[in-house]
Amino acid sequence: MKRALVTGGSGDIGKAICLELAKSNLHIIVHANSNIAKANKIVEEIKSSGGSAESISFDITDQAASLAELEKLLEHGPIQVLVNNAGIHQDAILAGMKPEQWNQVINVNLNGFFNVTQPLLLPMMQTRWGRIINLSSIAGVMGNRGQANYAAAKAGIIGATKSLAMEVASRGITVNAVAPGIIAGSMTKEIFDKAKIKQLVPMNRTGTAEEVAALVGFLASNSAGYISSQVISINGAMI
Repeated sequence: MKRALVTGGSGDIGKAICLELAKSNLHIIVHANSNIAKANKIVEEIKSSGGSAESISFDITDQAASLAELEKLLEHGPIQVLVNNAGIHQDAILAGMKPEQWNQVINVNLNGFFNVTQPLLLPMMQTRWGRIINLSSIAGVMGNRGQANYAAAKAGIIGATKSLAMEVASRGITVNAVAPGIIAGSMTKEIFDKAKIKQLVPMNRTGTAEEVAALVGFLASNSAGYISSQVISINGAMI
């Protein structure tokens, strides 16, 4: 059974991705930073549906801690599906942004990608099959007022995706980015009211975590084996 690691698996989109991937006979490793109790509930939900799962907790901005936990996972074999979903935002216009707001967002969204992905690459390459799906954002594609830090990190994810895809293509590994628009959940419910959504989104609604998860699930499948280095937007025709 192939194993899949979903960072930020305890969040809204992360949970939906874990549940979707579990349908494909993958062993799901649900990552959480601090909310391990929520990750454990997702594990139990997967198991109760006949799937296989476990939870893990570490701070992806801590390179040493991340490496230590990933090495423990690798003792049981390679991770062949990796979904880099963990992310945060701390919004402010750049003129008023505090250095810690910039650094924390870059550390989680971009440095965290490196800290998790790099140690898993060689074992994945040795299997000559792998799927890496990185969660970017519409902000990383077109920018967004008050999110220079978040947009910079998510644009960086796109550049890293395209570069890494070239490096591992000959080993049967695909690397793609998914760029969601406004997705219903805890990160957006306090920011966008119905009137704002109608103004911004031609489809006049938010997307759902399940819709994002369905796209991730396809990109993780055998059917997506010739799709790599792509940035796939899911945003209700915003762009």
